[in-house]
Amino acid sequence: MSRIIVLMIMISTIALASNAEHAGTDIVQRTVNFLLFAGLVWYLVAEPAKNYFASRSQAIANEMQKVQDKLKESVALKKEVLVKISDAEKFATDLLVSSKKENKIINDNIMNQCDVDLETIVKQQATLLDFEQRKMVRKVVEDTLEDVLSQSSDGFDKEAMANVILKKVA
Repeated sequence: MSRIIVLMIMISTIALASNAEHAGTDIVQRTVNFLLFAGLVWYLVAEPAKNYFASRSQAIANEMQKVQDKLKESVALKKEVLVKISDAEKFATDLLVSSKKENKIINDNIMNQCDVDLETIVKQQATLLDFEQRKMVRKVVEDTLEDVLSQSSDGFDKEAMANVILKKVA
């Protein structure tokens, strides 16, 4: 039905747009032709234009919604990351405190072990020094006795013994 109306409007446009030679103005015919042309254009173009702009508006709204969703998702991810960063900073602080405590404990243990080792070495050295002194005294006594015994037993008196001991000690 609409095709018949469009066909009639086109035929009437051609009929009214005749090139008649009369001296009057043809403003009425031109106005009718313009209105018919505008109506025809409106009839043919209006619906596709409305559909195009409606679909374009819907596409823009959909894109805007996607952007809003991504923005909300980004905000949520940012909050999660900030929470994780906060937890990591707390963990780092706790780790620092515990590592300092462990460092102090280990350092104290090492120092205590060093003190014990040092005391042991001092005791060993004192024992060794005492042992060496006794050994030296024993050696001096043995040498003195050998000298005394090697001398004749007839001239052994206190002076001779003192001289032998003085020789060995000096």
